[in-house]
Amino acid sequence: MQPRDKIYFASDFHLGAYPQSKSEERERTIVSWLDHIKKDAAELYLVGDIFDFWFEYATVVPKGYIRFLGKLAELADMGIKLTFFKGNHDMWMFGYLKKELKASIIDNELELNLNGKKFYIHHGDGLGPGDRKYKMLKKIFRSPLCQWLFARLHPNLGIGIATRWSRHSRISSQAPETFLGEDKEWLIIYSKELLQKEHFDYMVFGHRHVPYHIKVNNSTEVVNLGEWINHCTYAVWDGENLSLEKWS
Repeated sequence: MQPRDKIYFASDFHLGAYPQSKSEERERTIVSWLDHIKKDAAELYLVGDIFDFWFEYATVVPKGYIRFLGKLAELADMGIKLTFFKGNHDMWMFGYLKKELKASIIDNELELNLNGKKFYIHHGDGLGPGDRKYKMLKKIFRSPLCQWLFARLHPNLGIGIATRWSRHSRISSQAPETFLGEDKEWLIIYSKELLQKEHFDYMVFGHRHVPYHIKVNNSTEVVNLGEWINHCTYAVWDGENLSLEKWS
């Protein structure tokens, strides 16, 4: 049997995004990828915006994603460690996935040491210069008061509002985004600023829907995982190297 010793990273599936037919097609593609990696995966890091919207009521979660969640349950039962990061679309994760999948839930950044290499992992929202409006909204949406108030809405109303909001998101346009250049990509700018204070060998992000893998100095590589609307890209750590791959 092939040893399960690889670590996989993926983000920005945006399951549930409008139109529904595209989301269902994307879900099947993701499930086929998960079925492929289960033979050699030791861990899987899902780095935010896995769902286009997610909110856990006390007894209700958004319906759908049954094939995806079922495949994750299979991986968990095989002993593959699952870690979810909260993104800007699915920041309202609480205990459901932790209970059902034995998954870890990460609010912001996670620092790892893998085989002597230091990793910094973050969904990427709210980092770097600018975007003050979103940074303020993030604080509001993540506040216990906001979460408590939203939980008072009936699920038909709360999830209905989120579904209508999804129709106007950048995901619904299906248009691929382009790389702006190392001097303009704000996650690269953020990475360079952070590296002045602390060393990391690898910095892994989601959120920015452009896959890239660049070396920002002599010892640090920055990877943006891209998305699964147009690119279907992910990263894999084999114990020595981190590579950015494309699923077809």
